[in-house]
Amino acid sequence: MNAFMARLQSGRGYLISAIVIAGLQTLILGTIIQSRASILRDGAEVLLKTAPVDPRDFLRGDYVVLNYDISSVPVQTIAGGIPAEPGERTLWVRLKKQPDGFWTIVESSFQALPPQPETVILRSQPFYSSGPSAVENIRVEYGIERYYVPEGEGKPIEEARNDGSVAISVRVSPSGSAQIRSLLVDGKPVYEEPLY
Repeated sequence: MNAFMARLQSGRGYLISAIVIAGLQTLILGTIIQSRASILRDGAEVLLKTAPVDPRDFLRGDYVVLNYDISSVPVQTIAGGIPAEPGERTLWVRLKKQPDGFWTIVESSFQALPPQPETVILRSQPFYSSGPSAVENIRVEYGIERYYVPEGEGKPIEEARNDGSVAISVRVSPSGSAQIRSLLVDGKPVYEEPLY
């Protein structure tokens, strides 16, 4: 113990400690970046229709608020029904590509859904469910409801979104996590997300 304290007090220990801490911080940051990049690189691609909304984030700049048709999950698609007990829940949603190229909900469940050919399973963000009620749809989010754009470029995209001209290409990991891959206006990519 005395040798360790002597080395620490000599200044050399401080340098070693700083290097170890910097290395850990770099490792953590790299892991976060790599997890997002792996979804963008290897995830299943899904095209989603958007619906109107708008704002600005003072720390990150302009962004477009995105609302999807799949954000409103019809109760009749829920296999096994809504759990009776209130609490925090996650909804798994099975999407299938339609003839128009967009993906829509064909099934959902409060339990993980098994994979099926030609479908993609998207996992919602946790939300509070008050149990069964008379509603026809459950509103969920998937973590892809904001898209940041260069300053001053949000308004034209919002107008296009409100006209129904905006679509989002999303990559979905096998676990159901989603990342926005690109933003399309009139079917043409306007912004594409880099891997890193």
